[in-house]
Amino acid sequence: MTDIQELLLSRIRDVADYPETGVMFKDITPLLADPSAFAALTGALADVATGQNATKVVGLEARGFILGAPVAVRAGLGFIPVRKAGKLPGATLRQAYDLEYGSAEIEVHAEDLTAADRVLVVDDVLATGGTAEASIELIRRAGAQVAGVAVLMELGFLGGRARLEQALRGAPLEALLTL
Repeated sequence: MTDIQELLLSRIRDVADYPETGVMFKDITPLLADPSAFAALTGALADVATGQNATKVVGLEARGFILGAPVAVRAGLGFIPVRKAGKLPGATLRQAYDLEYGSAEIEVHAEDLTAADRVLVVDDVLATGGTAEASIELIRRAGAQVAGVAVLMELGFLGGRARLEQALRGAPLEALLTL
């Protein structure tokens, strides 16, 4: 394990039985509260963005906003929020996806991405991959290229990587931590 991985992992708190019994929630708020750890995380993700020649960073609601916006600033790139349906004004592209119990929809402003853009998707956790997969579809529907997906942590036991690798069509998936 690298020094940055040790630092990040040491600032992630386990919360048992949240949001329901049997779930071990990975709380990143202690990491965000530590300026050194947050800066290290932002720097590592910005390195991924520049290494993939991204022109924009997409952050997935809601914790992807917290991570994606400073990554975009640090890398000198634009930031685009991908929101839950109905939260963005104006013309949007919408993508539905399945959840474990039901379905959901996300949106992006139609004019925020162009064919000239290479977009890195940033989020805190890769679990089953449904939201990230839907965002990849939105990016492509907007005419942009997917530069890859970068997350703080991947919950490997949930199988999201296999789902995303197919959707990514060769673009990289980077997880700073795999749990």
